[in-house]
Amino acid sequence: MTKTNAISKKIPFRIKRYYGYIIATIVALSLPFIKINGNHIFLLSFDKKQLHLMGIAFDMQELYLMPFLLMLLFLGIFAVTAIGGRAWCGWACPQTIFRVIYRDLIESKLLGLRRIKNKQKEPDWSKPENASKKVVAVIIWTMLSLLAAADFMWYFVPPEDFFAYIQNPTEHWFLIGFVLAIAAFLVYDVVWLKEDFCVYICPYSRVQSVLYDEDTYQAIYSTNRGGDIYNDNKEKIIFKQKDLPDEMNECTTCESCVTVCPTHIDIRKGLQLECINCLECVDACTKVMGKLGKESLVQWTSTRDIKKGEPTKVLRKSTIMYTVALVLVIGLLFVMGGKKEYMLLNVNKTTQLYKIKEDNVVANNFLLLFQNTDSKTHTYNIEIVGRDDITIERFRPFKLQPGRLRKKVVILQTDKILVNDKTKDTPITVKLRAYAVDEPEKISVFRDAVFIYPRADKLK
Repeated sequence: MTKTNAISKKIPFRIKRYYGYIIATIVALSLPFIKINGNHIFLLSFDKKQLHLMGIAFDMQELYLMPFLLMLLFLGIFAVTAIGGRAWCGWACPQTIFRVIYRDLIESKLLGLRRIKNKQKEPDWSKPENASKKVVAVIIWTMLSLLAAADFMWYFVPPEDFFAYIQNPTEHWFLIGFVLAIAAFLVYDVVWLKEDFCVYICPYSRVQSVLYDEDTYQAIYSTNRGGDIYNDNKEKIIFKQKDLPDEMNECTTCESCVTVCPTHIDIRKGLQLECINCLECVDACTKVMGKLGKESLVQWTSTRDIKKGEPTKVLRKSTIMYTVALVLVIGLLFVMGGKKEYMLLNVNKTTQLYKIKEDNVVANNFLLLFQNTDSKTHTYNIEIVGRDDITIERFRPFKLQPGRLRKKVVILQTDKILVNDKTKDTPITVKLRAYAVDEPEKISVFRDAVFIYPRADKLK
């Protein structure tokens, strides 16, 4: 096989991205429907006040996991950026995927309004045929936007509830309005705002430069082989191949890498914040140079490789630090996730500090709020740990269904002289244990209650 054929046989990055987009779309659409033990893989439900993570349901009182999830998200994106540049933008960002669906699939493939190889040339909208096709394109994308908006909501409102709610739109107008608002934004964003969202609105492009180093993979034009098209002031100085100062310079100045760029940049100018690492320019140059039996002048590689001719260092200080940080966060996430409480208990004292009954019996009233965070019904009971001089009155074991709350007034009292102090009331910490009678080892919660014992002169 000749070198030309070998180069032409390479699968374009654009096709690889399409495969990635298909996988990402399938995952995004199917994930809300997958359940483990009746709980979702991921669900942040404000309605039910729960976070579902990998089949485990956490109540709002247990949202100590959210900081770890956010750290995992940002550290993951930063690590990917340090290694592969803006790979997130070009290969996984919903904005990029939506634009590819609308521009490359609907406008280019289905309606023939554009050419995938030339993203700079706008169709002649003055032609009635093109104008009518754009209307069709907007209608198709509007329907897809409604699906995308609904899919987004499924991560906050489970699909089974979502479909039940939309059957009664008058009772759930806020949900319907939210979905319509998201869909309307997606139509405006994808059809009219386009890549300007990436260039002017998304903050990610502004922080990429501090995450890059000479070993970061990105789309790079080789000035060593192609020649300098721009001067140090980023002013274009070469427009035709004949104007290249060295006859060994390989750039044909065909500008295929420019016309194919979705953010309208010239990769030959160097690193630019508008570049989303989609590698369309790499594919374009690979095709042109492949016909000449040469490798692409624009490659997905590192500055170290292009400028110095040295192998890219994947293992380096920054990547090792990101790896360690990610491992620590994931470890903490699993540790904290393993501490889920299957019963929540709040202990609050009533407004009355204490009550002195006959025979110097001292009673304190407490309001206990039980919540069953497990997936099945349990019978709850409480006991005092480590003390036999204080007893529990007016409490009987009770059943509580999954996700339900129950308030119980509990009286702690004693007929013993616990403190002999004539100057002040004395607070005594009492440890309560609440547990499920049917599964005491799995479901057991300890809480402190402050028992107020009166000063001695108040006793008879």
